[in-house]
This record gives sequence, C-alpha cells and structure tokens, in this order.
Amino acid sequence: MATPVEEQISVEMPDVKEHLLYEPTVHNWVDITENFFESIKCLELGELLHDELFGLFEAMSAIEMMDPKMDAGMLCNRGNNKPYTFEQAVESGAIRLENLTPAEVIGIIDSTYACIVSWLEGHSLAQTVFTNLYLHQPGQIVDKPLKTFCYAVYQIIDVIKNSINRAMVFEEEDFQSVTYGYKLQPDITEAKTLSMLKEVEEELHRKSRIKPVNEETEKEYNDGLALYARIRFTKMFYLALSTMGKKDNVLQNLGDIQRLLSNCTDMIQVMIKTVNRGERADEVSNHPTIMGFDPMVNQRLLPPTFPRYTKIKPRIEALEYIGELINRLKTVTKVTNCIGFHSALDFFLEFSRQSPCILSRSMLQIIYLPGGNRVFGMHNFTDILKDAARSFTAPPALLPKSTLLQNHQARECVETFFYHCTTLFNSLLQLSGHNRARQRDKLAHMLEDFATLHDEAERVDRHLNTLSLKNDTSRSHLACFATWLLYHMVRVMVMYLLSGFELELYSVHEYHYIFWYLHHFLYGWLLSALTRAGSFLMEQDFHSEMHKGRGGKKSAKNKKKKMTPRPYSSEIHMYRILQNICGGYFEALVGLRMDGKIPLPEKEFDSERVRYEHRLLSPFSSLLLPPAADYDKFLDLTNSHLNKKNDGITSEMQYSAACRHFHEAKNMLDYALSLCQDRNSSNANEINDLLKVTKTNFIVVKLLADGHKKDSKEPPVFDFSCHQHFPIIKLV
Repeated sequence: MATPVEEQISVEMPDVKEHLLYEPTVHNWVDITENFFESIKCLELGELLHDELFGLFEAMSAIEMMDPKMDAGMLCNRGNNKPYTFEQAVESGAIRLENLTPAEVIGIIDSTYACIVSWLEGHSLAQTVFTNLYLHQPGQIVDKPLKTFCYAVYQIIDVIKNSINRAMVFEEEDFQSVTYGYKLQPDITEAKTLSMLKEVEEELHRKSRIKPVNEETEKEYNDGLALYARIRFTKMFYLALSTMGKKDNVLQNLGDIQRLLSNCTDMIQVMIKTVNRGERADEVSNHPTIMGFDPMVNQRLLPPTFPRYTKIKPRIEALEYIGELINRLKTVTKVTNCIGFHSALDFFLEFSRQSPCILSRSMLQIIYLPGGNRVFGMHNFTDILKDAARSFTAPPALLPKSTLLQNHQARECVETFFYHCTTLFNSLLQLSGHNRARQRDKLAHMLEDFATLHDEAERVDRHLNTLSLKNDTSRSHLACFATWLLYHMVRVMVMYLLSGFELELYSVHEYHYIFWYLHHFLYGWLLSALTRAGSFLMEQDFHSEMHKGRGGKKSAKNKKKKMTPRPYSSEIHMYRILQNICGGYFEALVGLRMDGKIPLPEKEFDSERVRYEHRLLSPFSSLLLPPAADYDKFLDLTNSHLNKKNDGITSEMQYSAACRHFHEAKNMLDYALSLCQDRNSSNANEINDLLKVTKTNFIVVKLLADGHKKDSKEPPVFDFSCHQHFPIIKLV
C-alpha cells in the first residue's frame, strides 16, 4: 500500500516517473582508436604505459577482445563446426574404425606424438593428447596397428606422469598433471600392451620382407616400412621409460636401457625421414586437421579461467624434439659413472645448464636418488656426504682409524651435523632439476639454510678440535667441515649471480659491480677454500706416510708420490681463469662508463645504491662468511664512480688493465686446453668457448686503449651467443 507521500508524488510528478521508467540512458561514447594508435608510436617494443588506474596488475588481467590467444570465446564460436564426441564422429563418418590406409595411420601416430610433445611443454592433456578421438575409446577400434598404438599411448602417458610426479621438480609452467577425468589405466594390462605391440611389429616385419613388383606395391611397401618403424619405436620407447622409472635395479638394467635408447634413436631417424608418408595436414592450422582430431572436443572440461592458448607442434619438429629427448636420456644414464657426490653434483649442474625438458630432468632425479642412493652401493645419502667431505678435506673425525670415532660425544656430534647436511644437499640436487628461472629464486632461499649450517659446521669443528687436543691425537681437526660447507656455499652464490646474465635480468649499467663482486670476492673465496682443502689433504698424506715407517722400497714409492700435483690444482687453475675474465670485464666496463659509452638511467629515476643492494646485499645478507660488501665498501675499494678522472686515472688506463686480465686468462686457457686429453669433452668445449670470448675481448679493449673510436658515444653490444655468462664486447 502506498503512503500518502508516495501517492502525492505519483499524482503530482507523473512525467518524472514515466521518464525514469522509459527514458533510455545516454552515454557519451568517444572513438579513441586514432588517438590510441597515434599515442603508442612513442613506445618501444616491450614498453608499457603506466597509469594511476592501469598498472601491471590490470595489464596482466586484461583480455584483448577478439584475439584467439586471449579471448577463448573467439575460438569456440569460430565457424559452425560443432565438436564431435567419439560416438557422434563414428556415426557421422568423420572417423573410420577399420580399413585405414597406412598413410592415415602414420599421420595419426605422428600427430599424436606431436600432441605428446606439446603436453611435455606445459599444455594440458585435454587440449593436446586427448584431442585425438581415437584415444577416447581405443577398445572399439578395429584397425590393429592403430588400436595397439592407442593402448600404448595410454601406458606411455601414465609412465611419464608418474615419473614427473615422483621427481617433483616441475612448476605450473612446466607440466600439467591434471587428467580431466580421463582414466590413464584402461582395462588392458602392461603385459598385454607389450604383447600386442610385439605381435603387430612382427606382422609388419613379415610384410616388409615381400619385395615390391610395381609402383603401387612399392608405395605400399615403403608405407609399411614407415609404419613398422613407428610401432617398433613406440614399443622400445615405452620399455625404456618404464625401466628408467622403476625404483630399484637401475644398475642391473642399465645395459638394457642404453640398448633400448640406441634403438629408439635409429627408429626416430627413420620416422623423421618418412614423415611425409603420413596423411597430409593443413600446415597453416595450429592443430592437427587430419581424421580423428578435434581441438574443441574437450573445451567444456576446461576450468572457468582464461585458457592457455595451445599450439600443437608440427610433426617434423615434434619428432626432432623426441630425438633430442632420447639423447638427453642417454646422457642421464651416465650419472651412474659419477664417483662420489661432488662429481654427481657437477653432473647435475652441467646438465641443468643445457635447459633440458621436464621429463629428462625428472629421470635424472629418479635414477640418482632411488630409495637411498643404492645406485652407488651406499646405505643412504648420509654415507655419500660423509665420503664427499672425507675426500675434500680429510676430517680426522671421518678417518677409519681416528681416535675421535671412539668418543661418544664426537660421534654423536658428527652424525647430527650430517643429518642436517642430508636435507640441504638433497634440496640442492633437487633444485638443479627445476627450470632455470625457478632455480634462481630457490638459490636465494637456500643461502639462508647454508648460512645456518655453516655456523653449525664451525661449532662442530671447534668442538672436535677441543676433543682432539684432549686425546692428544697426531692431527687436530682444524676447520675441515666449515671449509667444505664454505666451498659449496660460495658456489651457490656464484650460480646465483651468473644466472642473472643467463635470464637477462641485468641492465648493461649494472654489469660492472656484478663482475667486480665475482672477481674481487666470490672467486677469491673459492680459491681460498680450495687451497685450504688441498693443504688439509697434503697434511693428512704427510701424517699417513709418517705412520707407515720407512724402508728401501717404500721410500722410492714416497718419492714418486711427492711428484704428484697438488690437490685441486686443475680446479684452482680454472677458477683463476674465471677470476681474470671477470676482472677484465670490470675494468673495461669502468672505462666505457668514463667515456660515456654506457647509457645510464635518468638520475631522478635511478639510485645505484638501491640497485646494488637489491642485486647483492639482499640475497647475501644472511651470510656472515663470506661477508657481504655494502655499497660504501664497494666505492671505497674500487672508486668506480666517474671521479677517477680527478685522481689522474683515464679510461685508457682502465682498458690497459682489462687487456692484462684478458691476456692472462687467454694464456691460462691455452695451458688448460693442452692438458685436456679428450678434446671433444664438455670441459674442452667450455675452454674453447672461453678462449673465443677472451681473445675477441682482448682485441676490442686493446683497440679502445689505443684510442679507437674515442669520440664515438655509440654504446657497445654485449653478445652472449658464444657463452651464457661471459659476453663478447662488440663496438658499433
């Protein structure tokens, strides 16, 4: 019931009420298209316009309307093609279940492998592998090779998914394990799948023995050979993956794994050569367009978020990718040849530098860490770490006949320390399995754990040293555990800084203090740790010889031992090379800054102190040793600001200093290369790359020291194509 006031309003203001009900809202729309395109001309590629109401958050959340990569509705509503289910496709004749030609089966197999590769690159199963309708109901397929292949694909996907989930070194951008309701383990068993693959392989092999008599039979013969290669590859690929993914008996099956991978390499080469024998697909489309594939079939299964745009690799690129994957898996099996933790850690880090795929990274984790590292015959990971520390610094508490082992306190102290080491070093190995960008984030957090454990190592060393003095042992403990921890901690710091070059995180005007920190601090600390560890080993050898006694024959052997090189001489030599290279970059960059050839940010938007603290002090602030150098100390030690001109130091003097560093590094690299017995080893390849960098940079800074292009203000180009971390300086 209306109140008197409402009745009065309705009577006295009928026009207003009618206006509110029926008058349409008027918007003053203004076309800004021309103004928009005119305004963005001043922006360089990759630049964003920042506004108070449109920052990075809004930019990341924005959708470009009518762009298929961003607007999911565009792809769904394009054309009138309604997605088929498996049953609808069979009823309509869109797919056939029997009487398929070899060319059609080859095309389906190659396109399915292309979908598997796209899945391994981070896309979802629903948008890649299961766009193949034949995989929805493989039991209803009549064609025997295709039916067998579809069952094998289920087994391969299941092995890959379980292996990656076990290793746990993937992030959301690397791999999606969601199956969207698809059952990856159909009713058919693993043994039955292998039996079917073997039966089809033998049948195709018998047909291949029948020689062609005319052109038509020759085409069928060649198609049959191509199909045989694909079925044989599928069988061996599945066997290799399942054998590598097993928890135990890796060493026992190592020969079989290597044989299977070698056969896979032979078959994948045949598949690449015969890829054109498959049914032709539309090369313009980003999805397979041959019979059996529908990119929209699972669109309703996707979550209600902006879907990731999925582009399926072309067949030839996918097969080449699988060939590279097999070569990486061959490399992974070589980790079993590593003796000790240090060589295994180097293997992990070197393998990670090659940016391998998620599957090969996961297999490396599984092979090396299966149920307590039984690969090396050790009871658990703690034994491996003890052996690593024993071989690095020979701590008396870990030596077999040490009197410290008879002390309950010393034994318990050492066991507790290595129990804590196990978690940290296991995390370090696992960290190397993540992608390169994630590794950098995790390295910064790991330094905090290293700092804590290094403090514990120093306390353990002090306690053991006190006990050794009480027991009047022939050799004191000194700082064996702390030196071992320090060595690994500084290596992590070096990895953290160098990864910034690899990920292109640094601007050119930041290079000088990054290289200065590496040259002046980190490589210096590494050399100090290795030198101290070498002295510990030599001291232990001296005490061992003293207890052996002397005789005629033994003294001759002792003389031979004295001729052996100092411990870690090759590693120390390599770190001196890298230290000189970083010193050369630092001196050259300071000279370029003095000549005004390094573009600097606007002063009102820049603070070198803030950038320095963000790059160096922030990740290293938790470390007491090595102590982080603050910005004031950096200025005091280097005087790297442009006031050097007031001290009588010119840019030519900086270039001359850089020449000396690069020339010293070049001579040391030549010597290191002469010592490499295997010139095709990864070590030799690394030395050759560094030689090219140092030789070129020596010539460039020599020209600059002689006044070449003195008046030019064009900034140099830093080319990282030869080496990930040390660029070639090019003058424009």
